[in-house]
Amino acid sequence: MTDATPPRSYRIEELAHRTGTTVRTIRAYQDRGLLPRPERRGRANLYAPAHVTRLHQIAHLLDRGYTLASIKELLDAWDTGRGLGGVLGLVTEVEGPWTDERPDRVTRAELDARFGGSPDEDAVTEAVELGVLERIDGDPDTFLVPSPQELSVAVELHAAGVPLTAISAHLRELRSQVEHIAARFLEFTSEHVFARYLEDPGHRTDAHAAEAASLVRRLRPLAQQTVDAELARAMRAFATRHLRERLGAETPATQRQDVRAVNLPTDTIEAVERLVGQEHAARFIAVSAEREVHARTLDALAPPAPAAGEVRESP
Repeated sequence: MTDATPPRSYRIEELAHRTGTTVRTIRAYQDRGLLPRPERRGRANLYAPAHVTRLHQIAHLLDRGYTLASIKELLDAWDTGRGLGGVLGLVTEVEGPWTDERPDRVTRAELDARFGGSPDEDAVTEAVELGVLERIDGDPDTFLVPSPQELSVAVELHAAGVPLTAISAHLRELRSQVEHIAARFLEFTSEHVFARYLEDPGHRTDAHAAEAASLVRRLRPLAQQTVDAELARAMRAFATRHLRERLGAETPATQRQDVRAVNLPTDTIEAVERLVGQEHAARFIAVSAEREVHARTLDALAPPAPAAGEVRESP
């Protein structure tokens, strides 16, 4: 025969101490319906281990940015058997890292060395504001680097001659554009994939939440793969066009002092663009003009053709 150990019970002060909260907060949670009422034994209100678990759940969700109203909805789902475990699994999946890259640490001396050896407090402050570096409590000479790849790109750009202020400005602009892409991808997948989980109460079960978490794992790399492919395509197209324009602008013909801009009729330009494409129109007009000049030069050098019936004497 085994002795059944009765479950531990806590007075409200003990519960507050054990869970790292306050008596006032516990009572506020009870008033909001987030925490079940205690058991009344004589003149004492006693709380069970389930109250400890519930307070830890609330603290966990608050740390993740949930409001008390949304936490109540999740806890109500749990209490009615609709499943909180799957929902928390989905939350963990969404809020987890979206890259295989691992954070790193760098000392201030290493950072200065990688950027030319000269300390730059303004640049470090801006890097911290952008999240490229994160300060570590109690260690002012070491920084956490969430994305070592991003820091390496900045190092290479600076080594190539790009000022740190220009790199920071470019990152701010790039981040705004990438956040727009991320928002659009989220809207797209929410509309076509996750709408049934977010809008249909019948799909808010533990099993469906687990299914949605699995979908997040499968779809997570698709956004980066799509952006990588489209960025590669766009970079190739724009870099090729930029190089051709630069090389074309430095040909001897365009460096001659006697070259003048010529205004052509709009209809003519549009016809040329339809024929050879907008990117080749300027070159086509230049080559055509050059060919015409050569033809007229040859005509001027060639002897006139004999008239009808005229016989040209041989020299």
